[in-house]
Amino acid sequence: MPLPSVLRDRLRLPVIASPLFIVSGPDLVIAQCKAGIVGSFPSLNARPVSQLDEWLARIEEELAAWDRDHPDTPSAPFAVNQIVHKTNNRLEQDIELCVKYKVPLVITSLGARTEVNDAIHSYGGLVMHDVITDSFARKAIEKGADGLIAVAAGAGGHAGTLSPFALIQEIRAWFEGPLALSGSIASGRAILAAQAMGADLAYVGSAFIATVEANAVDAYKDMIVESSASDVIYSNLFTGVHGNYLAPSIIHAGLDPKTLPQSDPSKMDFGTSGSGFGSGGNQSAKVWRDIWGCGQGIGAVTARESAGQFIARLADGYCEACAELAPMAETALRQPARS
Repeated sequence: MPLPSVLRDRLRLPVIASPLFIVSGPDLVIAQCKAGIVGSFPSLNARPVSQLDEWLARIEEELAAWDRDHPDTPSAPFAVNQIVHKTNNRLEQDIELCVKYKVPLVITSLGARTEVNDAIHSYGGLVMHDVITDSFARKAIEKGADGLIAVAAGAGGHAGTLSPFALIQEIRAWFEGPLALSGSIASGRAILAAQAMGADLAYVGSAFIATVEANAVDAYKDMIVESSASDVIYSNLFTGVHGNYLAPSIIHAGLDPKTLPQSDPSKMDFGTSGSGFGSGGNQSAKVWRDIWGCGQGIGAVTARESAGQFIARLADGYCEACAELAPMAETALRQPARS
């Protein structure tokens, strides 16, 4: 099934920049869209709700101005991430603003809600829901999502544990709609690999933390550059949902990454009220602000640079990988069939 035009016609690369809690804001989203990939941010990054109104207005205005001045390289669409879990008491207001501004793409997380999908569909918007298993994927589509984001092992934030090969394979066995893959993607070659597995788009997040436009402190950006996959810890202590975090930031909070206790999943706290984790360590530390999320793909990040520069490197790597693999594919197709 062909991709909807919003995810096809104005992209330089088949990439959605994942919404990064606290880190993604208008500066980063606008830079991502101008460089030709879908830029996104969590609605909860804008506080209070009135700021979300301001951010959406600014993003629309600046991207429209860019399109007028650059008709040959128009901006990519942008997306807003909505946490649809019952603990989000802002959801209704945030959805109303998405409808007001006709946000092209809404990414839903931590639950699937028919009424949210219906609201976005009312103006022709597209909804993609992130999932960590095939069963969650089926529920999301049953409740009206248009597409899926397969969050595989190694992704930043609230990641799953399944191999991307397994997760994409199971979803593609029954779903032909828009499908993105998340999990350790930080190079052009990895983008092509995601497509080879059956995904339409790559979902790239952690590498953008080190960019100039990211709303992250310098120490966080430097830690992204200096760390590798072995520095990423998988734990549910901090929010009640399993996710990947930078071990050095956990150590700085006074905790031992090797002996983290389990959290009670029924007491979810996404860093919006209190520390987000139990006893031990520095009790003033907060998840996301002090305990830093990160995916396993950061070994590919070797310097701090602008979002545009990073996306240009992704594009170069993607084109090089395509050029290298095309002759191999052509040779394979010329081989005689074997019984």
